[in-house]
Amino acid sequence: MAKETGRDVNVGGRRVFVRVDYNVPMEEKEGKMVITDVTRIKETLPTLDLLVQGGAKIILASHLGRPKGKSEPTMSLRPVAEKLADMLGRNVAFVDDCIGDKVEKTAGILQPGDILQLENLRFYPEEEANDAAFAEKLARPAEIYVNDAFGAAHRAHASTEGVPRVVRSRGGPCVAGLLIERELKFLGEELDRPAKPFVIIVGGAKVSDKIRVVNRLIEKADTIIVGGAMAYTFKLAQGFKVGKSLVERDKTDLALAALESAKKRGVQFLLPLDNVIATPVDTGKLNKGKPVFDLQNVRVLKEPNIPDDAEGFDIGPETARRYGEVISKAKTILWNGPMGMFEDARFAEGTLAIAKMVVEATRKNGAKSILGGGDTVTAINMAGLGDQVTFMSTGGGASLEFLQGEVLPGVAALSDK
Repeated sequence: MAKETGRDVNVGGRRVFVRVDYNVPMEEKEGKMVITDVTRIKETLPTLDLLVQGGAKIILASHLGRPKGKSEPTMSLRPVAEKLADMLGRNVAFVDDCIGDKVEKTAGILQPGDILQLENLRFYPEEEANDAAFAEKLARPAEIYVNDAFGAAHRAHASTEGVPRVVRSRGGPCVAGLLIERELKFLGEELDRPAKPFVIIVGGAKVSDKIRVVNRLIEKADTIIVGGAMAYTFKLAQGFKVGKSLVERDKTDLALAALESAKKRGVQFLLPLDNVIATPVDTGKLNKGKPVFDLQNVRVLKEPNIPDDAEGFDIGPETARRYGEVISKAKTILWNGPMGMFEDARFAEGTLAIAKMVVEATRKNGAKSILGGGDTVTAINMAGLGDQVTFMSTGGGASLEFLQGEVLPGVAALSDK
């Protein structure tokens, strides 16, 4: 169902509470928290430009990290406000709280086109608890509610479900931002009626995370391509040896059911032909209580069975070539999950190869390429190709739940067109 957006309401001179997803990666450099990837901020700029041009008084609210309900200086949104000001080329005010007199007084003196960034919502445990009294306090300055935080839309939190309920009870509009509008269009409408051939690429660690996406879209798909550690659960289900590879031994029935479903529907279901493997050697050290392994003897294995002392970490070159042949003919591509442990350069080639092939199909074949999942977006950005696909979802878990057919509370709270 299409939702009303910021284009459908008159925001001129009105205070607009905008829920954004500025949960950006940060690291400490020389005693200061520095943002390492601005993708999530960049994706909200069209909505902010629309509201600024419409004369709105903009109040931005977001979470950052997992501060567990208390103030944590390393998770402050102040650096985000500073980065946003640089990207917009205009001042962004910041207040070191998200509720209370200080917020209400600052919001009260905003002029049309002004932007105020509130402090981290999750400094209060009431945010994730969707506490009604906390939602009332958050909503006090708001005359209009806009949700542009697709990445948090699968959570019924105070800022995503409670605030719009309060604003609507006062007769205020509750609408989607332009980012959520695009997310619903590409993850919903485009995949409901995909141009053919439709190729689904799934990767990552767990079959259990992705199987519902596969099952929901299998009737529309022409080919399903599998990589990442989840491929080893499929291999195990087929009777192959997987060595020490990460598998879900209790999910082999799900894997076999998916393979059988694809066969019945005439859907091509591709699993790796070769793998990049390594021998994990225990160093005797611990990292956050977990053993640290040195991955030795990295090599390409062309045999279907992985040795007992080895572990699979990436698809091999023959697999990448075979997958590329299919991707090159696609007209619609959904990619969710990397092909291997791409954070380690030794196991990044498979994911990078797929990224290049998806981009090539988009450019040369006119395919619509839709990427979902945080790791997939991170990987394609690492390859410097993020601006060469049709759409990259900012959703992470929200993307996955939406693709599975789940109702997202943050979306359900918005007015239908």
